[in-house]
Amino acid sequence: MKPTRLLLLNLLLLALLPVASVWAQALKPRLRQVVSPPARKEKFQLYLLVGQSNMAGRGAVEAQDTIPNRHVLRLNPTGQWEIAKDPIHFDKTVAGVGPGLTFGRLMAAADTSITIGLIPCAVGGSGIDAWTPGAYFADTKTHPYDDALARARTALQAGTLAGIIWHQGESDSSPEKSALYQQKLKILIKQLRADLQLPNVPFVAGQLPAYQINKTGSDGLPRLNESAMRINEAVAGLQKQLPNYRFVTAEGTADIGDHTHFNAVSARLMGQRYAAAMQRLQRLARHKK
Repeated sequence: MKPTRLLLLNLLLLALLPVASVWAQALKPRLRQVVSPPARKEKFQLYLLVGQSNMAGRGAVEAQDTIPNRHVLRLNPTGQWEIAKDPIHFDKTVAGVGPGLTFGRLMAAADTSITIGLIPCAVGGSGIDAWTPGAYFADTKTHPYDDALARARTALQAGTLAGIIWHQGESDSSPEKSALYQQKLKILIKQLRADLQLPNVPFVAGQLPAYQINKTGSDGLPRLNESAMRINEAVAGLQKQLPNYRFVTAEGTADIGDHTHFNAVSARLMGQRYAAAMQRLQRLARHKK
C-alpha cells in the first residue's frame, strides 16, 4: 500500500474511534449487583490487576462481556464486592474490555468450588515510576502503588491473594526509560510481595504487542521501536531472575485503531494467556509441596 493511502486509512480509523467509543459506552452495564463474598476466606481467591491502560482495558464492550457469573466478583471503587462485568476498571471514563474478566472467568472455571475476586487497580498512562510507594500520578490524581496496596488489603479481609497480573510498559518505551525497565519491574515485584507479606505470590507480566514495535511514522513509513523491544526483553528476562514469575506474549493481537490499545478480541486473548500462565505457576507450586 502506498504511503499516502496508508496515511489516509490511519486518519479514517482515528476519525471512527469516537463513534466506536459511544457504541461501547452504550453497552456498559448501568446497574451493578453488590454481593457478599464467600464466608470461608480459602474459598475466595483474589487476584490483583495492575499496570496501565491495556490492563485496565479500552476494548469495546459487547454483550458477552456483561454476562454475570456469581463465581467472578470485582472490588468496586467503594470497596464493595459485586458481580464482575466489563468494564472491570474505572481509572478513566474510557475504560472498556481488558484481560481481567476473561482471566477471572477461566480461573473460576478451573475450580468451580471457589469464587474469584478481581481487584482492579490499573491506571491508564501510568509509567513504572508511578508504581512506587508514595508516587503521585497527576493525570488521574491518584497514587497507583499506594492505592493498589490499600485496595488489596481491603480485599484480603475477605479472601486470599492467589496471584498478580501486570501489563505495562507503553509509557516507558523510550531509550532512557526502557534501559532501566527490568530493574524497576524487579524492584516493584519484590516491593509488592514484601508489602503484602506474600513473598511467593505468583506474578504474571505481559509483553507489548507487535503493533507497538512496528510503528508507522507520520510520513506513512514503517518505524522500528527498539525501546518497546527492550521492554519485552526485560519482561521475558525476569523469568530467570525471580521465583514464581512468568510472562505472556502479545503475539497475534490487534489494536482498536490507535496503535496503542488492544481491541476487545485481543484483550480477551490476553486474559486467556494470563490464566494459562497463572494456572501453570500454581500447579508448579503445588508439586513443590
